[in-house]
Amino acid sequence: MLRSFSLADVITLMNGFLGMGAVLATMRFLVDKDERALQLAFALLPLALMADFADGRIARWRHKASLMGQELDSLADVVSFGVAPAAVAFGCGMQGGWDALVLVFFVGCGISRLARYNVTAASLADDSGKVKYFEGTPIPTSLTMVLGLAIMFHFDRIGAALPLGVYRIGPWQLHPLVFVYFVSGSLMISRLRIPKP
Repeated sequence: MLRSFSLADVITLMNGFLGMGAVLATMRFLVDKDERALQLAFALLPLALMADFADGRIARWRHKASLMGQELDSLADVVSFGVAPAAVAFGCGMQGGWDALVLVFFVGCGISRLARYNVTAASLADDSGKVKYFEGTPIPTSLTMVLGLAIMFHFDRIGAALPLGVYRIGPWQLHPLVFVYFVSGSLMISRLRIPKP
């Protein structure tokens, strides 16, 4: 199978590898509190975004776009822009039970958003085969939240110092900041139409 991959497919896989690297780096931070591990997680995700931008351009340039490439792209995006941002949020202190539910909801929205795009792309495309708009916000927009967390990390506002504090509601804790992830996930599965560049 690997021999059949095009250069664009390899770049797409790199996107997924970088996203998984960010997840593992966040886990390393949780285990030994080495801040360099969390810094690495923050650094890997913009590189994943660069790979995500590059793979499509390379596929078009080399005329090697394929259904396999489209599926690889979605799966890599789930890791890098769904699972990894949720893991980073957890690593930065959103670890209450209600937080976890919101983060799971966010990842589920990302998966749903990508699945909807894959099954509707053909019907949304114009005569040239180009899709004119996104339905729901694209999943890479989740990196804006990661950027916010990186800024908070820089100013020592993670963990117990997360903005907006923490509340106990019933059996679990809730960090109100996690609602940024709820809003982001909700926008991904919305019917909002965003022109595609």
